[in-house]
Amino acid sequence: MADPVVAVRGEAVREVPPEIARFAVTVTARDKDRPTALRRLSERAEQTRAVIDSYSVERRESGNLQVFPEHKRSGEKVAAYVGSVTTTVTLADFATLGELMLRLADQEQTSVAGPWWELRPDSPAQREVRRAAIDDAIAVARDYAAALGARITALVEVADAGMRPQPMFARAGMERDAALSMPSVDLDPQVQSVHAAIEARFTISTPTVLSQVD
Repeated sequence: MADPVVAVRGEAVREVPPEIARFAVTVTARDKDRPTALRRLSERAEQTRAVIDSYSVERRESGNLQVFPEHKRSGEKVAAYVGSVTTTVTLADFATLGELMLRLADQEQTSVAGPWWELRPDSPAQREVRRAAIDDAIAVARDYAAALGARITALVEVADAGMRPQPMFARAGMERDAALSMPSVDLDPQVQSVHAAIEARFTISTPTVLSQVD
């Protein structure tokens, strides 16, 4: 006769500080003359890169380039040419995050969005919460076995039910010294909630409670 099996679910949640922050900076240009609009866009993108590179950032990624004609209300006559490019910045130095975002926001025709707080993909917090989920599954299995007057004897199977980091939320050169006169803002990092869940099956010894039932 096969040993009895108990199937349980183990879960764990940890709240930890974020490890990195991301934000996006978008520069735009608009002019009736297409070459002029493109030149201005290129210049502003270069200025943005120069400001970003004057700080210690982990990654600077440019993308979402758009250039399109802006038409008048009727017909195909072009009123102006509009261009924009967005750069995403990743950094771990939260002390300079607010200062950098404000410096970029002070540039002409520039908008800044963020920050978005995150954990790194290989964060130790994720490993810790997975192990905690296994510990929880073992504890639950032992409770069930004890309630039946038995004990767990072996692990039959463990399946990862998914681990989900859940951020609570929702990138002309200038000298670095010029930032000393710029305003700054302190940004409070948002706590990250990390969740892990597993499903496990254990064999247990023969329940003694059932043998006592009339």
